[in-house]
Amino acid sequence: MIELRNIYKSFEDKEVLKNISTKFENGKTNLIIGQSGSGKTVLMKCIVGLFEPTSGAILYDGRDFVAMKKREKALLHREMGMIFQSAALFDSMSVIDNVLFPLDMFSDKSYKERRRRAEYCLDRVNLSDAAEKFPDEISGGMQKRVAIARAIALNPKYLFCDEPNSGLDPKTSLVIDELIHSITEEFQTTTIINTHDMNSVMGIGEHIIFIYKGNAEWEGTKDDVVSSDNERLNSFIFASDLFRKVKEVEVNEKK
Repeated sequence: MIELRNIYKSFEDKEVLKNISTKFENGKTNLIIGQSGSGKTVLMKCIVGLFEPTSGAILYDGRDFVAMKKREKALLHREMGMIFQSAALFDSMSVIDNVLFPLDMFSDKSYKERRRRAEYCLDRVNLSDAAEKFPDEISGGMQKRVAIARAIALNPKYLFCDEPNSGLDPKTSLVIDELIHSITEEFQTTTIINTHDMNSVMGIGEHIIFIYKGNAEWEGTKDDVVSSDNERLNSFIFASDLFRKVKEVEVNEKK
């Protein structure tokens, strides 16, 4: 579990995050949502250590990340898996070598064991047949699946996903969502997803925190979203015709 306690973040005289407290539980898909400029990306970067909060505590299973020394933070980073907005694969490496990369960097196991783990991770994302191909030889959706395989190679306790569906068509996005969700359940990771994809919100949003102008405006589940009376959340979620119709159906069913 990751717990945030009273997180503030300022850049010079601009306060970007304001007193955010929440808990991200393991085995669940935790989503951070909000408009561009709301502070959700800054929040994610604070959680993973790319930014240091101006004040507050970030607890990884009770361990205060903010208070840790550099070496302690480096060790904790080895327990994290990252899926970036772009797949961020190494173009000069084959698919299998991309997945092997973190294992070669941080694992003390033999090459045979590392290779076996990388092959397992590729099989887990249904890409065993693409092991010897290069990133430019596979689709964008397949590249994201390789990124997921690489992210879970070290069997992380904490999995962070920054806009994992960016640039993908709706069908492929659904595949990625289901894959992240199933891996989260299978390995009981603490998964945090930064997203603006409303299909992800309604599909896998087991815990959602909505950030508005640096504040934790609303929290709940995908089921709570539809029945929420928070005007700012509704304005954000139901901006499209599709989700506005979902809301209308919910209201009519209550009448």
